Amino acid sequence: MKKIGFLSFGHWTPSPQSQTRTGADALLQSIELAVAAEELGADGAYFRVHHFARQLGSPFPLLAACGARTKRIELGTAVIDMRYENPMYMAEDAGAADLIAGGRLQLGISRGSPEQVIDGWRYFGYAPPEGMNDAEMARRHTEVFLEVLKGEGFARPNPRPMFPNPPGLLRLEPHSAGLRERIWWGAGTNATAQWAAKLGMNLQSSTLKIVESDKPFHEQQAEQIRLYREAWKEAGHTRTPRVSVSRSIFALMDDRDRAYFGRGGEEADQIGFLGGNERAIFGRSYADEPDALIEQLKADEAVAEADTLLLTVPNQLGVDYNAHVIEAILKHVAPGMGWR
Repeated sequence: MKKIGFLSFGHWTPSPQSQTRTGADALLQSIELAVAAEELGADGAYFRVHHFARQLGSPFPLLAACGARTKRIELGTAVIDMRYENPMYMAEDAGAADLIAGGRLQLGISRGSPEQVIDGWRYFGYAPPEGMNDAEMARRHTEVFLEVLKGEGFARPNPRPMFPNPPGLLRLEPHSAGLRERIWWGAGTNATAQWAAKLGMNLQSSTLKIVESDKPFHEQQAEQIRLYREAWKEAGHTRTPRVSVSRSIFALMDDRDRAYFGRGGEEADQIGFLGGNERAIFGRSYADEPDALIEQLKADEAVAEADTLLLTVPNQLGVDYNAHVIEAILKHVAPGMGWR
């Protein structure tokens, strides 16, 4: 059994060809797609966070709204860029959204990727201390966030408070028990995957990673997952970690599918650069008849290694079409893979 969810970047553009033309459209359609995905039997609704972009920015109002409209489906991010985050305020927002959702949040966080503006986190008021770069700052924010999520008191109470305090040091409220174990790290390298394991975070691995060998993308990603699990075991954690990978997968079921994706997926990996100097490998996408997709996916080592698959969706094609994309995978591909 494999958990299957969708991952939306929440793109919007005023173009007449887009079904998602405003920021309001992107947010409201995201909620409706989460509702539709739950009705179809999907396991997760995940959202990518980008700043200074016509995409989904602040995730917690969206996650809370999805939590209020759904009952079962997991609600998550993939990922929140921790360079931009105040870990204390984030812990309050995350706790509130998780309580509204009844403990269904699965928060993916990360150092982030190249953004729309230069050093955008500086506009949010964050700058790395002397001797620390932005990636190290993100990991430091993460460590503080994880510590606060434990729910232990750390702040000395006012002896003359406005309202009565419980005894001892105070923690941030609202606290949601169990959220600490539902934090995921989006790792772009083997080393950061191992670091995430040591800190007891689940692993998210996307459709790209930094080049670390001459192997195909799916083999490099599968190796990353295995190294992560080895580091998890060595760290002595008692629970079983979760691992997700994301893929663009489209089953060609009707004329709409063939019009949009009938030329097939990108059948070969691509090599590019992140931030101008880091070589990255981008995994292929899949688009074919269901039976052919099943055979292709069986050869994807990283998909086999992961317990959770996130389907990246073309959100600007509208809620109904994206629900169709998800349903096609759940009904016509997942059973043949042994996932349902």
